[in-house]
Amino acid sequence: MTRETRTVAAQDPGAVRAPFVIHGYDEVVALDTSWNAHAHPWDELLWNERGTSMAVVGARAWTITPALGLWMPAGTMHSGSAVAGTWFRAAFFGRAGTPSLSDVPVAVEITPLLRLLLERLGDASLAAGSRRATESMVLDVLAPSTRELLVHIPTSPLLRPIADAVRENPGDRRTLSQWAAELGVSARTVTRAFNAETGTSFARWVAGVRAQHAVGLLTRGWEVDAVADEVGYRSASAFGAAFRRTTGLTPGAFRAR
Repeated sequence: MTRETRTVAAQDPGAVRAPFVIHGYDEVVALDTSWNAHAHPWDELLWNERGTSMAVVGARAWTITPALGLWMPAGTMHSGSAVAGTWFRAAFFGRAGTPSLSDVPVAVEITPLLRLLLERLGDASLAAGSRRATESMVLDVLAPSTRELLVHIPTSPLLRPIADAVRENPGDRRTLSQWAAELGVSARTVTRAFNAETGTSFARWVAGVRAQHAVGLLTRGWEVDAVADEVGYRSASAFGAAFRRTTGLTPGAFRAR
């Protein structure tokens, strides 16, 4: 499949004066698209009107959906990718007039109210007073989410074979005990390593990888049953429950968007 690679320059915070409080941008990508590692001089809120994209900071990979966005602080080096057909949106926040939501990347729930406010700012005919009031409301409702599609990618020699295999094939159903036996270590050793490197258990880490892979397949139009099987669930209902816990949407609702 044809893929487009884009290059964006890295800019330090304050390097470019922001002539705005909140400035929006959106685009529908026709091809699978990737962006090089770069940084913006302003804070950025990323979300999708349709489809799925990913932002990577170091060993952390966030999947962005219509329900879950990502706050990217100014100056943070990150790379990105988006599946063909994704309608991605971004809002840049000029630091001179807006406090930063967070100094580190954090997930943001894209509530109906926040979506409507951001869409209103896209109206070029909006009066100056109305724009200021809307911008203030956006800043008031912005908040980190307790849910996020985040996967910490292990890099140690012990866990790298597991990480590579599961990310290549999320349908891999090998258990922690089976992996430990293949690697010649105890299950307790693998458990401790996963907690230390990723901050979560092996099972939750696998569920996160599966959810990230699933949103890409749903974006490409795969049927829910086929996605469930592809990412290692024994039934569509089990997949649906896990997917909704992670993304806030059922697979069917996500696919419809």
